[in-house]
Amino acid sequence: MAQFKELVFSGMQPTGNLHLGNYLGAMIRWIELQKTMECIYCVVDMHAITVWQDPADLKRQIREVTAAYLAAGLDPKKSIIFNQSQVQQHAELAWVFNCVARIGWMNRMTQFKEKAGKDRENASLGLYAYPSLMAADILAYRATHVPVGEDQKQHVELTRDIAQKFNNDYAASIAANGYGDAFFPLTEPMIQGPATRVMSLRDGSKKMSKSDPSDYSRINLTDDADTIAQKVRKAKTDPEPLPSEVDGLKGRPEAENLVSIYAALTGTTAEDVLREHGGSQFSGFKAALVDVAVTKLAPIAGEMRRLMADPGHIDAILVDGSDRARVIAAQTMDAVRDIVGFVRSR
Repeated sequence: MAQFKELVFSGMQPTGNLHLGNYLGAMIRWIELQKTMECIYCVVDMHAITVWQDPADLKRQIREVTAAYLAAGLDPKKSIIFNQSQVQQHAELAWVFNCVARIGWMNRMTQFKEKAGKDRENASLGLYAYPSLMAADILAYRATHVPVGEDQKQHVELTRDIAQKFNNDYAASIAANGYGDAFFPLTEPMIQGPATRVMSLRDGSKKMSKSDPSDYSRINLTDDADTIAQKVRKAKTDPEPLPSEVDGLKGRPEAENLVSIYAALTGTTAEDVLREHGGSQFSGFKAALVDVAVTKLAPIAGEMRRLMADPGHIDAILVDGSDRARVIAAQTMDAVRDIVGFVRSR
């Protein structure tokens, strides 16, 4: 079996504000991974335009997501940080994968059905083919591991299917070109972060989302200390005090969500939180949560504002990251051209 160098790839779309769910569900894990593994973190702006984006807003949001990466603790010297559209091999490899993937595979993708809604015939072809581009994002670097949320796990499984079919379809050419018995790895999903599902502050049965019309449903990474405190105080709860054991959170989604957030922000467990706060009324627990959230998140917002005041600095980091990413992706794409049978200049 082919041996692949361990490499992590992941990314976020520059659409709307990044929020507490993104931070706890992904970014904390990303920061830890860069200490021990080679990591590539992308701002996936090509995915963003699968639905229409105002061009001026998109530019600002690309820089804002990059600022969030940096403010949260990603280090451009340890990890490659770039925006997808600056590395053309993503789009080129996606076309090859469009010709490898099957229509039936795409039809099973639940996210397309959710995003397209009832007006599916009016959705963009890009939205439908989104998973093929995601596979190209990952496999342009022959990444072995992808930190993902539960909602993206299906796309990583599709990436594995595409890699396997490419390896099978072109097995003879892969071997003839000196790449052994497989060119692409079967990428492993890594379910992210200390809180893999952070729920809405207004409805504990729904995932925290930047598309929710209520800004009080989420804590944005751009929120200042006063705004964070106000949102925590207004978070939906129930009339009962906190239980002393985790089993007591069953059937109480808002209570469970706030306890999970507190545990994730403090690096502890729900059991630890309930040992300390079990029996407390929510007014007291929310005050403690405000202190924790403001201490952890307000400095990120402050650093983001500082970075956004110097867009040239952000752009320079993206250019440097894109140059480094392109070296890897170009090597992959040159090999793919040879394997597929394209004629190219040497």
